[in-house]
Amino acid sequence: MKKLIVFTDLDGTLLDSRTYSFEEARPALDLLKEKRFPLVLCSSKTRAEIEHYRRLLQNSDPFISENGGGVFIPKGYFSFHIGGDCPVEERGDYILLRLGAPYDHLRNIFKELANRGFHIKGFGDMSPEEISGLAGLSLEESLMAGEREFDEPFVFRGTEEEKARLISAIEEKGLNYTQGRFFHLMGASDKGRAVAILMEFYKKAFGEISTIALGDGLNDLPMLFLADHPVLVANARGEYDERINLPSLMRAPGPGSAGWGRAVLELLGKGLPERW
Repeated sequence: MKKLIVFTDLDGTLLDSRTYSFEEARPALDLLKEKRFPLVLCSSKTRAEIEHYRRLLQNSDPFISENGGGVFIPKGYFSFHIGGDCPVEERGDYILLRLGAPYDHLRNIFKELANRGFHIKGFGDMSPEEISGLAGLSLEESLMAGEREFDEPFVFRGTEEEKARLISAIEEKGLNYTQGRFFHLMGASDKGRAVAILMEFYKKAFGEISTIALGDGLNDLPMLFLADHPVLVANARGEYDERINLPSLMRAPGPGSAGWGRAVLELLGKGLPERW
């Protein structure tokens, strides 16, 4: 029997975009826990932020931080040696697979771009109070959001023509960008690359697997593309990101955690594996 793995974005997907609550997804979360289906959090959030939600969710599975920059696997989670083509190190209670560019390098490039006249401002330029006002986070959450390792969120104010020039300048520096709630400057990492690594580990551990992935924005596309059952969650206005269109895409029946929960319950009712 195939083993089911669930990969999910947080902001605007499992978490309500305004309240950051996951309570409306509770029935689906409880069912996943009852059936012992791994739930892998895959977010633009930092390690500190994700650990906060892992505690609230009582989650002990691997997680992916900062748009695929880091894959954190609890020590002993897999019975085999964890290795790969990327740097692997011990980080506290985790084995870390480092896929993203060093944050200091990203910041240096970001400053160069700002000095060239692009109207950009990154989290590294902001106080916790500014981050709080922009993201709707508490001050404590904003401090955690500022603990960047692999990815620089930023705001951009300019025309579409200026945006095109900014993207070209980023690519000239050998870096990439993606867009969720904010723009993000990053290296060669993305959610798809990180998810693909974990999928291979799960296959090695359990043989055949079946996967669900849930997201709400363009930065989730590489992850959704890999899943057997990709799910696009609506925003707070009930609208779906028109840039995401996959042949097997399911559109969650509602926004945020409510839509997330309904989609997961619907998929589990379609004959996916009953036990882990």
